[in-house]
Amino acid sequence: MQVILLEKVTNLGVLGDIVKVKDGYGRNFLIPQGKAKRATEANKAEFAARRAELEKKQAEILAAALARAEKIAGFMLQITQKAGVDGRLFGSVTNHDIAEALTAQGFEVHKSEIRMPNGPLKTIGDHPVSIAPHTDAVVDITVSVLGEA
Repeated sequence: MQVILLEKVTNLGVLGDIVKVKDGYGRNFLIPQGKAKRATEANKAEFAARRAELEKKQAEILAAALARAEKIAGFMLQITQKAGVDGRLFGSVTNHDIAEALTAQGFEVHKSEIRMPNGPLKTIGDHPVSIAPHTDAVVDITVSVLGEA
């Protein structure tokens, strides 16, 4: 299936690219999320007419994401979890836990924006975590996991 991208999609392309994707990916994810349209002649003509409007909209979204990222950059978040004497947690700290804690601190972060390169945090200590409100706006924060008996 060929689609026209209506916004930047990681590992796929940028606004206006016509790319070939698997049918299920296009039909079940890209098109319902509003990230792409089928690459028919009518849609190509419509996209050409609306290109400037779509580029302006994407620039505004990127500017808002950069502002959010700048506000949270370098932040140190502390999360307390039950831990054993050896420093390992009973359970783990996931992106959901980090998103809830950041929201409680007053930052607008969704769990899908949190990038944890080593997976869930399972030990006490300081861990680097990336926040990506947009594919072009990625900042790092430190999550300090504290143990409690």
